[in-house]
Amino acid sequence: MWPARRIVGESLLSLALALLAAGAGLMEDHGAAAAVGTGVGVALLSPLRRALPATVLLATAVGSAAVSGFAPLILVASWSAGRRIDGLGRAAGVFTLAYTISLGLSVLWEMPHFSLSLLAFAGLLLVVPILLPGLAGRYWSQRRTLTETLHEYNAQLLRERVMIAGHARIRERQRIAQDMHDSLGHQLALIAVHTGALEVDRGLTAPQREAVGVLREASVAAMHELRDVVGVLRDGAETPGPGDTARDAATHDDGSGTQARGVAGVDSLVDASRRAGAVVELRRSGDVRPLAPTADHAAYRVVQEGLTNAHKHAPGASIVVGVRYEPDSLVVEVANGPAAEPASSSVPSGRQGLTGLGERARLVGGMVHVGPTADGGFRLAAVLPYTSPGSDFANPPHAEGMTTFVAPTDDFRAQNPAGPPGDSDPVIDRNGLPKELARVMSRTKRGNGIAIGCGVAALIGVVVVAAVVVGGILLMREADKAMIEPKQYEAVKVGQSEAEVRAQLPRGDSFLNSAEVKDAPPEPEGSTCLTLLSTEFGSSWDKEPVYRFCFRDGKLVEKQTFETAT
Repeated sequence: MWPARRIVGESLLSLALALLAAGAGLMEDHGAAAAVGTGVGVALLSPLRRALPATVLLATAVGSAAVSGFAPLILVASWSAGRRIDGLGRAAGVFTLAYTISLGLSVLWEMPHFSLSLLAFAGLLLVVPILLPGLAGRYWSQRRTLTETLHEYNAQLLRERVMIAGHARIRERQRIAQDMHDSLGHQLALIAVHTGALEVDRGLTAPQREAVGVLREASVAAMHELRDVVGVLRDGAETPGPGDTARDAATHDDGSGTQARGVAGVDSLVDASRRAGAVVELRRSGDVRPLAPTADHAAYRVVQEGLTNAHKHAPGASIVVGVRYEPDSLVVEVANGPAAEPASSSVPSGRQGLTGLGERARLVGGMVHVGPTADGGFRLAAVLPYTSPGSDFANPPHAEGMTTFVAPTDDFRAQNPAGPPGDSDPVIDRNGLPKELARVMSRTKRGNGIAIGCGVAALIGVVVVAAVVVGGILLMREADKAMIEPKQYEAVKVGQSEAEVRAQLPRGDSFLNSAEVKDAPPEPEGSTCLTLLSTEFGSSWDKEPVYRFCFRDGKLVEKQTFETAT
């Protein structure tokens, strides 16, 4: 089904072509019925050119040879056929056949005044309405096909680039995971074994044994966390499957003492800090709401990083851990007061923890704030939405009040500020390409299009100029055969021999004077007449002066000049 816009456009085009055809028929005195019939035929053929381009072109070529009202339609039909006929060979065959039919019928229509000049002039004249629009339509169609092919090729290259980058990330993750497993795993295992042996040493006091127990639990927890990180790096998965919700993770225990790594695991982090001698207060508020696994894990990491930083950089300071369930997000914060004693310079610090937290929060649609407090302490806070962008996690109650704080998670899509996530595939939608790539593609396509367009336009211009020049030369030759000046008419006298007169005048065998002369006076009985056109203009724009010479018995018996309607 055609859209409404195309229906309106085709209707207006058919009406315009029909009016032009009917008007041409009335100007040629074909009669009202014939003019209306021509207009109706043109109006019916015009929309059919989309479905039957070759048939309409051939039918229009036949009609234009007999009726000038088909001339506007043949331009449109040629353009449409050039666009829609598949295959170069088939298109060339159809256009050659249409050109040959039109040329042959045009020459046949002018018989018996056939000449090579008439054939050459008609052949050049038919190039403009039949071949040039077809070439232009063919160029437009091929350029469009080439553009679509380039878009598909570019999309394929982008997909391959994403795949190559993904494979590179996977290989690097596997390498890092192997290094962490081989180095850190071994060291943590040694720490766990030695602290376990030290914990049962009878020479230690109870406080010392308790401190060693904290170290052993911390080393065991670090080993399990290292196992999880290695698994993430190897598998490329950030969190457990969709079935492992935060509450399931909080109550899960594999028998090895592994603590939950979610909001529910914050209590264990606080207890471990308290057993290490720190003063930690845990504050909870709001109705507990389920979190997406990635956000739940990020909340755990925020508390863990905040407590670790407080222990390293503000030893002896009081610490407050806050977990607040707001209407649209979870707020997790760790604030510590001023350091009660100088921080040890021997504690290693990679200075990447806060940066990693910011990236982790961004990936789940949240944000992180860090900075000093008014009393000289330090505060780490994170705002995490209840759902993450692109997550299949079921919407909890009051989902309409939720907020996403940052842009989507896809690092490739993040390069494309084309629109909100999910609207389009950046690999398929060329409007969402990276700016640099889009700019290069735009310049390339524009430059190629201009070069090809200029080449085609130059070729068409050369053909048109050549046709005009050759046509002008042929027209002048035909005019020499069919036209005389008034002084030549005056130089001929009645009574001269036919051979003498014809030697002074053109032969008159030209298509310019082949049409029947209207309003001509009767010819002398038994005579043969030669009709020639004048090089002068008539008395009005629709009148044309004509010279007639009539011969009988080998002599000029009459010469006459009169005007006829053009």
